[in-house]
This record gives sequence, C-alpha cells and structure tokens, in this order.
Amino acid sequence: MSSHIASENLIQRLIDWGVDTVYGLPGDGINGIMEGLRRHADEIAFVLVHHEEAAAFMATAHAKATGRIGVCLATSGPGGIHLLNGLYDAKLDHQPVLAITGLQESSVLGTGYQQEVALDKLYEDVTEYNLTVTNPAQLPGVVDIAIRTALSRRGVAHLTIPNDVQVADADADPFAHVAPARPPASAPIAYVGAAQARSEDIDAAARLLNAAERPAILAGVGSLAARSELLAVAKALGAPVIKTLPGKAAIPDDSEYAVGGIGLLGTRPGEELIEDCDALLMVGTNFPYSKHLPEPGAARVVQIDVEPARIGGRLPVEVGIVGDAARSLSLLLPHLEPRSDLSHLEGYQARMRDWRDRMGALENVDRTPIAPQYLMSVIDDLAADDAVLTCDSGTVATWAARHWTIRGDRGFYLSGTLASMAPGLPYAIAMQRVWPERQVIAFVGDGGFGMLMAEFLTAAQYGLPITVVVNNNNSLGQILWEQMVLGYPEHGVRFNQPEADFSAWARACGGFGRKVTDPADVEAAIREALAHPGPSLVDVDVDPNEPPLPGKVEYEQAKKFATAFLRGQPHRAAIATTLFKDRISQLGSHDGED
Repeated sequence: MSSHIASENLIQRLIDWGVDTVYGLPGDGINGIMEGLRRHADEIAFVLVHHEEAAAFMATAHAKATGRIGVCLATSGPGGIHLLNGLYDAKLDHQPVLAITGLQESSVLGTGYQQEVALDKLYEDVTEYNLTVTNPAQLPGVVDIAIRTALSRRGVAHLTIPNDVQVADADADPFAHVAPARPPASAPIAYVGAAQARSEDIDAAARLLNAAERPAILAGVGSLAARSELLAVAKALGAPVIKTLPGKAAIPDDSEYAVGGIGLLGTRPGEELIEDCDALLMVGTNFPYSKHLPEPGAARVVQIDVEPARIGGRLPVEVGIVGDAARSLSLLLPHLEPRSDLSHLEGYQARMRDWRDRMGALENVDRTPIAPQYLMSVIDDLAADDAVLTCDSGTVATWAARHWTIRGDRGFYLSGTLASMAPGLPYAIAMQRVWPERQVIAFVGDGGFGMLMAEFLTAAQYGLPITVVVNNNNSLGQILWEQMVLGYPEHGVRFNQPEADFSAWARACGGFGRKVTDPADVEAAIREALAHPGPSLVDVDVDPNEPPLPGKVEYEQAKKFATAFLRGQPHRAAIATTLFKDRISQLGSHDGED
C-alpha cells in the first residue's frame, strides 16, 4: 500500500486553489481526510469547532469576507446533517462554499449500516454541484469541478467520500476502463467573470434616468464593491440612495446621499422615498419584501444584476442591465446628465436630519431598563472606523441597522436571506481569522447566542480577540413583536427565570466576561471588552419591552398592535410605558415639535 493516500490528493488540491482554512469537526467517517489535513498542516489550517452548523456558518462568512471559496468538513450521518443550516445561508446569500462530508465504507452502503445517511440526496436542494466520490481516480479532478461550479454559480458544492476511498492509494485506479475516456484531469483554475453590459441597455437606462424628476437608487449586497461608482451616479442624478440590510456598507451612512434602509428595519425617509420616486435604479439587489417596493407601474425601474434570472423578479423592469455593479455603473455614468435642480435630494437630506435626531433621542443613557438603542450607540461610538460588525437575526438587526454607522472601512455582515438565528458568533470567528488586525464585534441576541454559545470557547482556544455583545432581553424578541403585529397577544416567546448570565460562560472559557444591568456601566464595559487582548463578552440586560417599530408605522399595523392589547397582551403595561418613554425622548430632541 502506498504511503500517499487519496485524501492527500483532495487536500493538496484545496491548497492549490488557495484554500488556507478548513472549518469542521472530526468523526470516524472522515479519518482519512483528517490524516490528509495532518500531513499538510503546514500549508492548510483545520479549525476545530464545537458544532458543525458553526463550521458551515464560518465557511460562509469566509466566502463573504474574501470572495474566495469557503470550506467546511463534517463526518458521515449526523455530522453532515448538522452542516445544512449554514449551507443554506451560503445558498440563499449566493456565497461559494465547498462542503466535504464522509460516508460509510463503500462495501456496506445500502445495508442500513450505522449512521448511514444518503447525504448526496439530502443535499440535492442546497447544492449547485453534488457528488459521491466512488473511485480514488476521481481525485483531484472532481475537486476542481466542484470549486469551479461553486465560484461560477455562487453557491454550494458538495463532495461526500466513503472512508475506504479516503485511505486508498492515491494513485489507485481499481476498475477496468470500458468507456472511451480517462479519469478527470483538470487544473485549479476558475474562469469567473461578469457579463459585459450591452451598450443599448446602458443607453436606454440613461434615457430613463435622465427623464426622471424624482429618481432613487436601491443598493444591495451586489454593490458593496462599487462604492465610488454608486456615489458618482447618485451625484449625477441628484438621487438619494436606499440600502438593503445586507448592502448596508455600500455607502457611508453619513453620506449626503444616504437615506438609510428599507423595509421593517429601515428608515422613514427610505420608506417615503420608495412611495415618492418616479424612477428606481436597483443595483445588486434581489430585495424580497416587494410590499416595500414601489407599486407596479408607479415608478420606472432599471435593474443591474450579474444574474439575468434575477432581473424583473420583484418588480416589472423597463431596462435590465446584466453585469457587475461597478463596471455597469462606470459605463452608465458618462451618459447621465448632471442635475442643476437638487430640490428632490435636498428634501430627503432634511428628512434624514430629522430621522437621525429622532434615533439619537432614543440612545438615552438615562433610560432604565437599558435601551437597546443606547447599547448599540455605545458600540458605534467606541468601535474603530474599520471595525467589522456581525449580527444575528432578530431585534438586534433592527438596532444595528439604525444605530451602527457605516463610516470609513467599516463592515457589516449577517444572514441576509435565510435570516437564520445564531450566525453572529461563528461569522465573527471566521472574519477575525481573515482580518486579524481589525476589530470584529458580534452583536447578538440571547436567543441566538444560546444556540451556538460553545463557539465562544472556540474563539478562546484559538486566541481570537473577538468582542461579543449580547443584547439580552430574555426572550425571542422579534417573534414577540411579529405575533403582536398580527393582532395576537404574545405566547411562548419569553424565557423563564432564571435569566442567563452569559458573562460567566465567557470567564469559564478563559475570556473576558462582564454582566451589565445599569446603563451607567455600559460604556466602561464595552470599552474594556474592546481593549481586551483575547475574546471578550459583555452581557447586557436590555428593556425586553422595546418594540422594533417600522420606520413608518402603517394604520393596519397600529390597528393590529392595539388588537393584541385588547386580546390580553400580558405585558401591555410595560410595553405602553416603554413606548411613552420613547415618545418623550423624541419630543425632547425636537423641543416639543412633532
């Protein structure tokens, strides 16, 4: 038997593709692959996690941060099953990820052997490429195909490998060749390029936008690498820019063109602009909540996207431009006629000043219990201008959307389309490895943190100086308010006593941990955590009755909210008190003016 095993062909090919990290958890279904990693440990790192779901989230975060393939590894059966949620995060946010899983020895497949799960069948929906490797001669050729497919289609590829194939001789070719073909021979090269926008589409888009009186731009995650081009087009059109939450870092929040976000987590000026605009330029976004987009026919729409199938998927589009955001905007810019009348833009700048005043009024240190808006504002004030914020889904996303200011080279990442709970911590771990010199802060809820809190120990064991801030309302806050907006009193969304003290877990892991219940202690605790040389965690008890209200509350939403009160909302007095405090704060910031 050769000392060189087939798994080494797999691992060497990952190295050839520039993969420097594999996130995973071992098991007897991947012992051969682990041996391949051991033999190449000087060239590729294996990050041992505490739950496979976290490994998949980390691979997704790696892809989001670098634009390169993220790789996760899990054993057969339950290990592979655990990867799925994180892989769906990659699928729905269009991130290139390779999942490698083990499989039982090929001779016992189909016999009901222990942990025998047909992972290739299980992964059919989540993957763009999905293969059970049955012959050592397929390696490394199918690795190239898998990675190329993930990169070109911006999705998930999956290789599941029986453990006897993993440890076979690397040059084994055990079967007779009966087809006029050789085992796959390939190279670690991907030819991935955006389509070139057609000149006739650029011309048509320019004519439409030049004719608009009240233009608006909706920038999504696909425009993150097109900041300068986006701002140049906004300037030429005199157009305010709305940002989707995954696209929050597309332009700075303090830009003269920024009017904040869209949807339930957005701003009032953003919502009003959507209702008011007569032309909408959508750049790199597949924003799913069509209720928060213009009514069909109310605005003429231009959409730029690298994927032709996504153009026109949310709104009737008059002009579609297939291409990379930065390149397409650069081609469009010379055809735009600069505006001399900036009254449309100036009107929304005034509305944004008012909105910022109102949001600033909610960042009130004097509020008890601690206002989550204040907590987020402290993080915002103390974090560096190139800090990266990762965020869970839930009310924390609302506070981050409105109170985390994109300035300088700051980043912002979350599970955009899957909107999964719990990615904030694993995202932070992966991104701290990618950017060891930057501050990486995970802003998470107690519900999401509780799901994957073991990964704080992972951060400690690898000496990663992430900062975790737990917005602890002892509840599943977002679900609570969603129930009420349907007109139902809350049910089953608040955790029982005792309330968790996650700072004790942080200290038990060897990290910095502090529990905060007094608003006067928030700033010092966050400052100390950010300065700590290793992983740190601040667990902050916030007001559990602070509602993440939409930027613009509609009559029907208010009506159903009131209905929930009438039907016996159990905490209605506390909620009413919090809403009263919010209103008093905002009135104070406007000197009594509405």
